[in-house]
Amino acid sequence: MKKLVLGAAIAISSLTFAQQFGIKGGMNVSSVSSDASLQDNGSKIGFNAGVFMNAPLATNFSIQPELIYTQYGDKYSQSGQTVREGASLLTNQTVSSARHLDYVALPVMFQYNATPGFYLEAGPEFGLMVSAKNKQKNETSGNTIAESGNYKDSINGFNVGLGIGAGYYFTPNVGLTARYVAGLTDFNKDNNVKERNNAFQVGLAYKF
Repeated sequence: MKKLVLGAAIAISSLTFAQQFGIKGGMNVSSVSSDASLQDNGSKIGFNAGVFMNAPLATNFSIQPELIYTQYGDKYSQSGQTVREGASLLTNQTVSSARHLDYVALPVMFQYNATPGFYLEAGPEFGLMVSAKNKQKNETSGNTIAESGNYKDSINGFNVGLGIGAGYYFTPNVGLTARYVAGLTDFNKDNNVKERNNAFQVGLAYKF
């Protein structure tokens, strides 16, 4: 019994000692899957940034929980539109409509360390919506046509996704990360239309 307790204490101590903390950030290319259209709407550029902890579970395996701010949503454009800006009526304009859906997310990635620098990962992501806004812009003139207030309370605020990705550390501290997150939950409260967030993420990570 003493040997078991001692062994567990040593294992916990070594796990705690081996933990690494870090920061990460990068770009999101996000879209929204809709059952109504049976395809993704146009993609929107956003960002993600936050902190993480990486701890070994076994030889070549580790777990990495993260706390990040991440921007999802979609964007599409229509050309040949007529737009009123002030007293002017502009024709043949390109107008974009974008949904900005921002979350505080907790990804929990299980990683397989194929080499000391290269890893593969997969795991769930849990998100809480903090902001939902729509923006319409005249891309031809560069002017904003309309922008909504924050309507996050009118849609489902909890988001679950499944992430799969890979990364490579050029040094023990600096690495390049890539991940695709597929939405599993519907954020639209309209039962007739189901919509899910998707995003491809690429960025840099730094371990302290």
